[in-house]
Amino acid sequence: MLVTGASRGIGRAAATLFAAGGDRVAVHHRDSTPLAEQLVAELPGEGHLVVRADLADPDEVRAMVDDAADRLGGLDVLVNNAGVFGSVDPGHPLFDSSYEQWQQQWRRTLDVNLLGVANTIWCAARHLRQPGGRIVNVSSRGAFRGEPTQPAYGASKAGLNSLGQSLAVALAPYGIAVATVAPGFVETDMTNEHLKAPRGDAIRAQSPFNRVARPEEIAAAVHWLASPEAEWASGTIVDLNGASYLRT
Repeated sequence: MLVTGASRGIGRAAATLFAAGGDRVAVHHRDSTPLAEQLVAELPGEGHLVVRADLADPDEVRAMVDDAADRLGGLDVLVNNAGVFGSVDPGHPLFDSSYEQWQQQWRRTLDVNLLGVANTIWCAARHLRQPGGRIVNVSSRGAFRGEPTQPAYGASKAGLNSLGQSLAVALAPYGIAVATVAPGFVETDMTNEHLKAPRGDAIRAQSPFNRVARPEEIAAAVHWLASPEAEWASGTIVDLNGASYLRT
């Protein structure tokens, strides 16, 4: 199986959980070689490997996926976890960004969070087991709630939701299920600056549990959605935000 963005956060927790269940894991990273190699060394079981690519580069994506599939002898599961959030503060609000900054943020965010995932899926689908293959995408609460200062991020995750549902229909005849998780704030490197005081207290208060998620909690949902028992969940988007944002 292949987990993108697996050197940290949710991806790291997912890779650990899958390995504990007996899976051989390809740990993808962009520029975190020491962390990725450390994780592979610590994973239970054998046969795990490190692969690298900038998901904004289609050629690197294709080479990375083919390398993972060749070394693993195929793919059963693809977890699309890697993503970028843009600058932390102030983001790219419409009236406080130059046109050049606006273009830069949109291009980089969509290239990784949406096009990068689409390209990874295109490449991985040719290696996924039929029937029985699984694709799980990691989206965000921001796709529904909106991201006023990070609109490119919110839009990229909304597009990812639609992509996942479209492909759930397209790939079902091949026995491949596609599902999505949409977390709220999670304790990861990407959210670390946001969770510092004083803003962190307000973020934690968004949930009636008065905390944010742990990566392991999101990984548990990803692990189930990738299981044989979860085929009928194909096309679903699972909210994992501690009741911080409710939708019907």
